[in-house]
Amino acid sequence: MKLINQHTKKIMEGCKARAKEFGLNFSKDTLEYYVTNVDLIELSPKHMIPTLYDYWLQDIQVLHGKGEYEIYPSNPYETVINTRPVISFYNDTNPDWLNVMIFYHVIGHIDFFQNNKFFEKTWDYDFKQKALTEKRIIAKLRAQKGRVVDYVIEFAKSIDNLVSYFRHLAEDENVRNILSLPDKADYYFNHFLQSEKKIGLREYLQEIELYNKWEEKEGKSKVESFFDKVTLKNPEFEELFHNRKIEKDIARPDLMQFIMNESKFINKEQNVWMKTIFEIIRDTSLYFSPMMRTKIMNEGWASYWHEKLFLSDDRIKGHEVAFARINAKVTALSRVGLNPYAIGWRLFMHVEEMANQGKYTYDYQKLNNANERKLFDSDTKSGNDFIFHVRANYCDSTFVNRFVDQEFVDKHKLMVVGQRINMQKGVKEYYVKSRKAEDYKQMMFESLYHPPHVAFHQRENGTLYINHEFEGKELYRDYVKNTLIGIEYLWGDTVKLETTELDYDEMKRQYAQLDKGKAPQDIKIKPAFNRVLYTVKDKKVTRQKFG
Repeated sequence: MKLINQHTKKIMEGCKARAKEFGLNFSKDTLEYYVTNVDLIELSPKHMIPTLYDYWLQDIQVLHGKGEYEIYPSNPYETVINTRPVISFYNDTNPDWLNVMIFYHVIGHIDFFQNNKFFEKTWDYDFKQKALTEKRIIAKLRAQKGRVVDYVIEFAKSIDNLVSYFRHLAEDENVRNILSLPDKADYYFNHFLQSEKKIGLREYLQEIELYNKWEEKEGKSKVESFFDKVTLKNPEFEELFHNRKIEKDIARPDLMQFIMNESKFINKEQNVWMKTIFEIIRDTSLYFSPMMRTKIMNEGWASYWHEKLFLSDDRIKGHEVAFARINAKVTALSRVGLNPYAIGWRLFMHVEEMANQGKYTYDYQKLNNANERKLFDSDTKSGNDFIFHVRANYCDSTFVNRFVDQEFVDKHKLMVVGQRINMQKGVKEYYVKSRKAEDYKQMMFESLYHPPHVAFHQRENGTLYINHEFEGKELYRDYVKNTLIGIEYLWGDTVKLETTELDYDEMKRQYAQLDKGKAPQDIKIKPAFNRVLYTVKDKKVTRQKFG
């Protein structure tokens, strides 16, 4: 791995200047490296962060990557990481025109990293340098404690998807505007007026009446202005409310924090060092969380800009066809499954076009006539500004929910694909299950990152009780046993997990009662679920149905 040469660096500085002319906003300092495919295989298990702590599973992934590369050799186009300064990697065999295309894609990522609100907590420090310090800390602990360090890392990583990312994000003054109004009203009437101001009953009732009249006159969407007046009369209100909100959040730690704070085992004098491991694993998970929650948007934004900027660059003369071939591969729509580059790119173009035509206004939304909707065009010329607003304030779930509509699905002939057995040919075949926007949107939701939601508390006998709140998808059973054994080790006492699982016995019973003459795709079996309780004590895991 080595820094790119001055010739290539000059090309990339030219790309930056062109990108800024189009309105992209990013820091001027960047680092670019040439890497071989072997380098990429070795860096991939570390999420391309060279300074990330060492872990045994990374070695296995490197061996797997080398074996896979020997069978299916390929050259990745680019990789960029959100550090200070931003670092990007380029294959050492790329021609200049390809580096121009790739760097425009990288600039799209950098602009997204440095302007999207969900990355806000990553803006204040250099994660690469922080990771290097943490790597040295873990190396020192290994020298002192031996292999037990790797056990703690493994057990901590088994629950690092349960960190409270959104609570962590909200612990910042810059996101006050997203705090919900009902919370503010609740605080104002139930705490501020009674506990802080200590007003009398008559004055309290008058304030409630004033609030109700304001809401009736202005509408619920403008009630925020009521609290603007409250703040004028009581300058301390906004700060007290914000502090109260943060205190409530801190009082509800995630599972990793709870174990760190409450585990008698970890808090023994000889085991306190384990907290350092937990903090490193948790911080790393929080750092990568926004990337997992903006995959479609991030890749779509980068793909949108690499095409727009590349096609306007006079340095590509003579390479248009080669660019078209590579771009088509990157942004090809998948009929089965989802290509985040393709969907994200097309969705940003769709949003820009709709905004330019004024189709996100009330005048358009109230139209019922299909022909009138098709011909509607108020020529607002606001599309470019609107997609920059979307880039700054949305994540994948809100992006998909807000902008995937029937017009988008119809325009790109998108579909939800199902599978069935063709009894005559004896083969599995795909078929068009739905072309409705709501069905396609649901398929996209199911592909998004969504870790399980758990509640937990410590019982009087010392047991850690974890309640998995079922959201239609059961936990991966093969991981439950080992994960619980790891949690028991860290907790130092009995651990119980309550969750919901499919009842295979009931589903087999339903199948046995069906007409055997039906084709498999015509057989309808109603999913059956059971609430189950896992208990781990002394490394022994038991499972029982209940409720």
